[in-house]
Amino acid sequence: MTIGVRPLPFVSSLFFAFGWSSIVAAGVTATVSQPVHPLLIRNEHGPMLQITIDVPEGREVVAEEFTFALIGTDSLADLEFLELFSTGEMPELSVDLPFGPSSAPASIVSFRSSFSLKAGQNVFWLSCRLKSSASYSHRVDATCTKIVTSAGNITPRDLSIGVSHRIGMALRRHNDDGVHTYRIPALATSPRGTLLAVYDMRRSMGRDLQENIDIGLSRSTDGGQTWEPVKVIMDMGTYGGLGQEQNGCSDPGIIVDNQTGKIFCFAVWMNGKPGKHQWTDDGSEPGFEIGKAAQFLMVTSEDDGVTWSKPENLTRTLKQKSWWLFAPSPQQGINLPDGTLVMPVQGRTGREPLETFATIMTSTDHGETWKIGNTGYAGGNECQAAQLTDGSIMLNVRNDHERFRAVVVTKDLGETWTAHSTSQKTLIEPNCNGSLRRIDFSDRGEKKSVLLFANPHSQKSRTHHTIQVSFDDGMTWPESHHLLLDEGRGAGYPSITQIDDDHVGVVYEGSQSHLVFEKFTIDELIHR
Repeated sequence: MTIGVRPLPFVSSLFFAFGWSSIVAAGVTATVSQPVHPLLIRNEHGPMLQITIDVPEGREVVAEEFTFALIGTDSLADLEFLELFSTGEMPELSVDLPFGPSSAPASIVSFRSSFSLKAGQNVFWLSCRLKSSASYSHRVDATCTKIVTSAGNITPRDLSIGVSHRIGMALRRHNDDGVHTYRIPALATSPRGTLLAVYDMRRSMGRDLQENIDIGLSRSTDGGQTWEPVKVIMDMGTYGGLGQEQNGCSDPGIIVDNQTGKIFCFAVWMNGKPGKHQWTDDGSEPGFEIGKAAQFLMVTSEDDGVTWSKPENLTRTLKQKSWWLFAPSPQQGINLPDGTLVMPVQGRTGREPLETFATIMTSTDHGETWKIGNTGYAGGNECQAAQLTDGSIMLNVRNDHERFRAVVVTKDLGETWTAHSTSQKTLIEPNCNGSLRRIDFSDRGEKKSVLLFANPHSQKSRTHHTIQVSFDDGMTWPESHHLLLDEGRGAGYPSITQIDDDHVGVVYEGSQSHLVFEKFTIDELIHR
């Protein structure tokens, strides 16, 4: 798997200068490694490099100085300052025990202090804070070239030569604006090039519905470099005389009409049913009644996402009475060349866990009316649609049956569906939302398109957040074009959008922030 790194020309020179072997200082050894994850604008601390010093039993050793080389960093101007911390035996970054004062960025940086090491493993972290002007196209890289101890000098062995950190944005963090948890992002681009990220604002705790949850919007007019303050675009308040914690809205889906510029955001609303969840048991019920059935809401904007309408309830218009649930899929919809809008949706046909479905709803009149397709896949739910080169629509589905994505195709806007040859055997998943997006671009004057797919690339847990590329309408996803964004644990839920002719963006729930934004050139993704 490609891990989003590049060959670094400086490595060979450092090899000869420092040897990169673990030099023993009376039995004391050290290793360094860089985990694969982005460093994020807005985060106070960015874990760059882990240093582990192993001390034999019975030895009394004091660490006195650490020296680091940042020669592989694209621009030191991206960095505000560097810090070094001891975390004891703990492998995760903790900022409770700094080793010396912070340092301004430089090609070679040293930290000096006096720190007693214990027998066994002693973990340190080099951390940085990024400037708000840091470039998404740049990488940050570091290694430890020397450790001075009371037992002698050590040249650590580098376990991750060639790894460097991408730069991203901590779009939403724990307790930003007093909100406990941000989740379930969907990212879209307006005809004006404005980025629109919608998501759950889980105000008092991290749990899903039923709870005090509103739908929030982050908006960027400069390609994601800066973002406006959060705007709440869906909040059912104390409807029915019940508290906010019994009027939660969740799982936003968004679609932009590229012909009219009108933006539609959908979400599911629960009224009452404390302690219930719309996807299990009687958290939502057949029929249309508020307080029994979860409701399908819509808000719209006609001024590029600046202002939004009041919520409109579409439940009686769209939901079949027998269904236990009808809800948007938390993703971006698509526009077909003839102006048809296609929005992925999901629901429950019964009470049992596998009585779920995924399909699309379509509009041929710019969102005035919507038509629900037949079930594309039963036993799945969250999904994403993309148009293939032959005009058919592929639906990529979170699969409740096994740890492979379900993939189905329709040539008649959801009236009939056929299983794709890769369905349930090619794209792995840990049971999580994923993102499928067709990207159109020009390559040496020739118009081309590829499919991008993002999800946690694992069948065990939501780790290894990865973007994959298909050059043949999803028939194959070559490993040479897997871009590992973040190997750490996060909640997943990626959403990809094409920003402009040259760039794509993704928002996902990674290991370094509740919602992470990253930006890539199309060239970087397809020419690896």
